[in-house]
Amino acid sequence: MFIDRAIIEVNGGAGGSGSEAYRREKGVPRGGPAGGDGGDGGDVIILADIQLSTLMDFRYRKHHKAERGLHGSGNKKTGKSGSDLIIRVPSGTVVRDADTHDFIGELIKSGDRLVVAKGGRGGRGNTHFTTSTNQTPLRFEQGEKGEERRVELELKLIADIGLVGKPNSGKSTLLGNVSSANPKVADYPFTTLEPNLGIVELADFRTFVIADIPGIIEGAHEGKGLGLKFLRHIERTRTLALLVSVDSPDPQSEYRELRKELAAYSADLRERPHCVVLTKSDLLNSEDSTPYIEAPEAWAIFTVSSVSRSGLNDLLEALWGRTQESLQKEDEYQDLWSSPGIS
Repeated sequence: MFIDRAIIEVNGGAGGSGSEAYRREKGVPRGGPAGGDGGDGGDVIILADIQLSTLMDFRYRKHHKAERGLHGSGNKKTGKSGSDLIIRVPSGTVVRDADTHDFIGELIKSGDRLVVAKGGRGGRGNTHFTTSTNQTPLRFEQGEKGEERRVELELKLIADIGLVGKPNSGKSTLLGNVSSANPKVADYPFTTLEPNLGIVELADFRTFVIADIPGIIEGAHEGKGLGLKFLRHIERTRTLALLVSVDSPDPQSEYRELRKELAAYSADLRERPHCVVLTKSDLLNSEDSTPYIEAPEAWAIFTVSSVSRSGLNDLLEALWGRTQESLQKEDEYQDLWSSPGIS
C-alpha cells in the first residue's frame, strides 16, 4: 500500500536534573558542594533514506519520543545525555507543523537531516550556586522538558519526467515498456491507483526517472477522481509528458483539459515545460492520419506505440536531453548563488 501522508507526535527527551551532593572526604571536616549536572535529552531527528518509498511505517506508530538525560550525581558526575531518536523517511518528504501548518523543512537527498523536536537541557548541580556567603548551597536545577509537537509528513516523489494523462491514455503501458517498473495494466479506467516510479536505462549507462500518476479527469483539481490526491507527486519533475491516445474522440480537447487541470492545481505546474505524446499509434490503420494537436507551448510532439515500440527511442532520447538541460540550468543557478558577493 502506498502511503504518502502521515501525522505523528514527536517528543524530545527530557533533560536530567542536577544533583545536590557534598564532598565526603577523610580529613576534610566540611566538604563543599559536589553535585553534578543532569544530561541533556535527546533530539528527534528526521532522516531521508533512499531505501524507503512510502510512509507506511507511520500508519500505526504515531508516537515517537527520544531518550531522556540521566540525573547528575555526587563527585561532580554529569548524567549521561539521552540518545537522539532517528526517524527514517523517504527522500522527497516535506515536513510541516500539523497544528499551524508552518513549513519546517524538506528532505530531498538521502542523508538529509532535520531536527523536529529538541531535547530538554539538563539541570545544573549545586556546584554552580556557590557564593562567598553560601558555601554549601542547597539549590539545584530540574531538567527541562523536551519539545513536543505534532508533525505532518508529506511525500512528494522525486522524478525527472512526469506522465500525465486521462484514464486509459497508455501511461502505465508506456512506463512498463521503457523501465523496470511493473504497473498494473488493464482495459478499464483507473488501473493506476497509486503513483509508480520507473528508471529508464539508455545506452552508455544513462538513466532518468519517470513518475506515472493516476489518470486525470475533469475537475481533478477539485478532488474528482484520483488526480488531486496524487498531483503533488509531479510537482518536483523537471518536465511533463502529456499523453493523449490517438483513438480519443477529441484529442485537442483532451490536451486542453489536461493543461487546464494542471494550471488549476498549481501555477508552477502550468509553467512546467511539457511535451505531447500521442500514444497507441498501433491502433491507426495504414490509411489513417495521425491526429493533429495544436500545442504551441509544448517543446515537442511525439507519436508512439508502447506495444510495437514505434517512436519510443526518439521519445526517450528527447526526454533524456531535456533532463540534462534542466540539470545544467540548476547547476548554473547553484553556482550563481554560491559565488562570492551574492547572498
